[in-house]
Order: sequence, then C-alpha cells, then structure tokens
Amino acid sequence: MSYGSHAYIPDPRNASVLFNVNGSLVPRDKAVVNVFDSGFMLGDGVWEGLRVHQGKIAFLEDHLDRLWEGAAALGFDIGISQDEMSARLYETLSANDMREDVHIRLMVTRGLRSTPYQDPRVVISKATIVIAPEFKKADPKTAEKPLSLYTVSVRRGRSDVQDPGLNSHSKINCVTACVQAIEAGADEGLMLDPQGFVATCNSTHFFIVRKGEVWTSSGDYCLGGITRGKIIDLCKANDIPVFEKNFSLMKCYSADEAFTTGTFAGLAPVGQIDGRTIGSGKRGAMVKRLQGLYLEHIHADTS
Repeated sequence: MSYGSHAYIPDPRNASVLFNVNGSLVPRDKAVVNVFDSGFMLGDGVWEGLRVHQGKIAFLEDHLDRLWEGAAALGFDIGISQDEMSARLYETLSANDMREDVHIRLMVTRGLRSTPYQDPRVVISKATIVIAPEFKKADPKTAEKPLSLYTVSVRRGRSDVQDPGLNSHSKINCVTACVQAIEAGADEGLMLDPQGFVATCNSTHFFIVRKGEVWTSSGDYCLGGITRGKIIDLCKANDIPVFEKNFSLMKCYSADEAFTTGTFAGLAPVGQIDGRTIGSGKRGAMVKRLQGLYLEHIHADTS
C-alpha cells in the first residue's frame, strides 16, 4: 500500500528482482547490510531516487553530482568514480531486464564500523553501495487527483543544525512531519522554515500559482531538488513567470493552484492545505501545462 504523491501500482515481478550490493547482484530477499553499517547504525550516508524511462536513467548526471556533493560534505569517499557508478547502475538494470516504469534507490553509506560509535575513525571498510531497483509505476491518478497537505509543527532546520540541503539517510525530521500529516488525515506534511515561511513538503517540493506566476520557496531550507530545478528552468524557457522567494501560508491559502514536485511522480496537484480548498480544488491549467512540458523534457533527456 502506498499513499499521496508516492502511490504506485504493485508489481509481482519485484519479488524476483536482483539488487546490487557492493558490486554483487543478489536476490531482493538476500540483499542485506551488516548491523555495523554506518547507515543502519547512525543514518550516516547519502542517497538518490532515480527514474528509468526508455531504458535510460533520467537526469543521471544531476543526481550523481548531488550524491558526490553530499558524500563530500559528510567527509567520506564513495570509492568509485561517477562513470563506474553509472556502469553499475546500468548493469543492474540489464540483469533485471528493466526499461520502463522503474524506480531505483541508490544508497551510499560511510561503511562498516568496528564498534557502535559515531566517530568516523572507527570505520573499517570502504563505503557501502546499494542499488535497489523496483518495477514501480506511479499511480496515474496522482497526476490528476489533488493531494491534501497539512502544515506540520516540525520545521526545516538551519544549515548550522542539520543542513536541509543534504540528502542524507538521517530523515527523522521528515518522518516525524509525515507522521503528523497522516494523523491529521492528510497525504503529506507542508513544512515551514525557522522564520515561518513555506519551505517544502516532507518528501516533495512545493509550488503555488498566483495570477499566472509560479512561486516556490527561496530554496534556503530545502534539498536542491532535481525535479524542482527542472520545473523552474522550464518556466523560464517557456515565458512563465517563476519566483524563488519567501512567502507565508496566507499566500498558499489564497493561491489559484498548488502542486508538488519529485523524481517519482513528477508534478502532482494539491487541492487542499489544512482543510482549505486551494483554487477550484482540482488540477488547474498551469499544473496541466507544466506536467506536459516536464514529460517532454524527460523524453528528450532519455531519447
């Protein structure tokens, strides 16, 4: 079962999929890591979510650049080159005969520790690299059926506390936000920054549309989203006014449209925030237009 912008169509083929663990292809149910792994023990690692279209991984260079940047920020060496990582990804896809409607979770941790302790000097192995592919088609309803968001009390933190731009395994603040949203009966949590401006959602990025303009947060308190960036670029290329700026919930409640972006589902319309109907409460003309432009962009990138 899945919900919100990450709703998908279950696929029985996933039971026999091969995962890639440190360069070795193993059955899904045998794909394990050691209990002393840094990711399991401390959330010490970085990851990327990737989509496969027409046999190619969309925007792979962007994703790998972000992965390497995150590892550098955490101070550990992934141990292979980006070209080698790309080859490993495509080897895994080939072994599973995967070409379309595929999602990959690429996870890299600092490696095994000699003892349960956070000091990186106790690490005794190379980085752990896991490639977890699945046949995972986004539920087509997600593109049309508006999501419900709830503004949670959990804030996106400052960079001197835990940099929100780091796509680390340490996602407990986002998990807590998601729990609050679920308990409120919503699909996803809308998170504010320390000043009370809208930042992002717990697992997607957030946009509103006002009088023909597309607004998103300043980006200071959210992950550098690949899809978010593509939508901003597409707006600029198609003469759609787009702004990265601070704005309050009041501007959301009175918006004409709202939507989320993410690698898995692309653009998903938002119909309610905190029980308030946004615009008509249905997918609007701007969201529909941007969905079309984004699909064309993916097709061009993976052709």
